[in-house]
Amino acid sequence: MTLTYTVTGMTCGGCKGSVERVVKRVAGVEDVRVELETGAVEVDGAADRAAVIAAIEKAGFGAQAA
Repeated sequence: MTLTYTVTGMTCGGCKGSVERVVKRVAGVEDVRVELETGAVEVDGAADRAAVIAAIEKAGFGAQAA
């Protein structure tokens, strides 16, 4: 299953990398794609939506399910 999120606060490649790293650590995540320009994050796998959002927010970014 692919879930999409909208992330705010990413301004550079380092931000993109941070979001990728924290999301990949969430249980059930198989793959993640981050689009810096739009803030779209696509997550493949069976991860819990709330856990993905919490991980992104803990890293200092805003997140919501799209």
